[in-house]
Amino acid sequence: MTVMENIKNDVEIKLVALDMDGTLLNNKGQVSEENRKAIKAAQDKGIIVVLSTGRSLLTAREHADDLELTSYLVTVNGSEIFDEKRELVERNLVNSDHIEWMWDLSKLHKTKFWAINTERTWHNEMPEELHKLDWLKFGFTIEDDATRELVLKELTAKGEFELTNSTLKNIEVNASGIHKARGLSVVCSKLGIEMKNVMAVGDSRNDLMMIKEAGLGVAMGNAQDVVKEAADWVTDTNEEDGVAKAIKKWVLEK
Repeated sequence: MTVMENIKNDVEIKLVALDMDGTLLNNKGQVSEENRKAIKAAQDKGIIVVLSTGRSLLTAREHADDLELTSYLVTVNGSEIFDEKRELVERNLVNSDHIEWMWDLSKLHKTKFWAINTERTWHNEMPEELHKLDWLKFGFTIEDDATRELVLKELTAKGEFELTNSTLKNIEVNASGIHKARGLSVVCSKLGIEMKNVMAVGDSRNDLMMIKEAGLGVAMGNAQDVVKEAADWVTDTNEEDGVAKAIKKWVLEK
């Protein structure tokens, strides 16, 4: 990656966007001491640190508070954006008819699923009053490759969704055009920062757009191949403080 490094050395990073699972968090779902120190040092230097995650506010907030992050949160792949007071800035819903259609699709193919609405996350079951709730994302977990391809084909044919994943075994479905890069661009416009001054770090397809659109896109050592190929730089894995190493190299040592 040395060629890219030469090109990117003049990038001035003002905002660091971090995915959570497989990126900021280790395999036990914790933030390592090294990552914690690097984030604090970046914030002390005046760099804005934003979590940009597929998780909802319910499970992202505790980490944001624990890290004393003082800025925006991009959650549910950009379906919701919260400000520094954790108040809602923007919400992008998935039509409840589409949610029901995907639930039927999961039953047809006998897959596991989860669905996030504005109140909670449902796993492998759905509420009776489905159409009275505001939905943010639907996800399929499918171990069998052939079945997953089939489901992906049907979702794609519908032409109504933003399709990504957070592991190789799942499919994440947001409203069309809703992804982490769009969420970050909203945050940047509110902060008066350009996307060229953003470093985005991630490991999965739901990080792909933000890694491509950020001034500096960093893939984790454990990232999916498609993410590594799109990135400007590859750091170590989430078990080896990859986030801390990226922050040190591109933010703290500048």
